[in-house]
This record gives sequence, C-alpha cells and structure tokens, in this order.
Amino acid sequence: MRRPLKQEEEKVADLTPMLDVVFIMLIFFIVTATFIKETGVEVNRPDTETAQLKKTVSLLVAVAPDDGIWIDKKKVDIRNVRPMMERLHAENPKGGLVIQADGASKVEKVLAVMDAARAIGISQVAIAGEEK
Repeated sequence: MRRPLKQEEEKVADLTPMLDVVFIMLIFFIVTATFIKETGVEVNRPDTETAQLKKTVSLLVAVAPDDGIWIDKKKVDIRNVRPMMERLHAENPKGGLVIQADGASKVEKVLAVMDAARAIGISQVAIAGEEK
C-alpha cells in the first residue's frame, strides 16, 4: 500500500471560519431588521398635500371600503377594536396610531377607531394619505 502524498492532504479546505462569519452576519441582520406591519387589506388612501412621515408607529388600523376594520391582518368587529388596540399598544407604548382609511369608507368607522385610541391613551393619531 502506498501512503498518500503530503500535497494531497493539504488540498482539503476548512470551511469552519467561513460558516462562523455567515452565522454572525445572519444574527446581526436578524437583530437589526425592522419588520413592517401590515393591516391585511388593500385600501385606496385619499390624496393629500400636507403629508408628513411618522417614524414611531406601533398600531396600524385599516378601514376598508366595505367599512370592515382590519388590525394585524385580521378583520375585527367594532366591539373588539379597543381590546385589540390595547393589547398591541401595550407591546410598544411609545408608538402612535396610523389609520389607513379608504376613500369610500364611512367617517363613522374612522371616528370609532379614533375614539378607541383616545380611550386607551394614544395621543398620536394620524390618518394615512397618498401624496399628490
């Protein structure tokens, strides 16, 4: 039997350091990622000329054209809006509320969401609009 040459033994690459770097980068990106919250329904926001960007948003509520209220990708009955908003607001109490109201939705539904926000102590309430 022949012994393998020394040159053939050195051709094996050690991938451990590269995998360590990949896992460290993966952990870094997961920790620093910001997750976008969605309401669960597509709405046609009204046009506006005075739109301002809100940076601290903890709650996103949509009022659909059929006057359905959507929070966290779930259609919510008007009686359950306040408890659900309380639960989500408790997770991030520094953030505000953004209401995505469709142009064809009723004002009463939007006001009901605003009243629920006021009742639980959310002072930063904004209505999303489409910039012209």
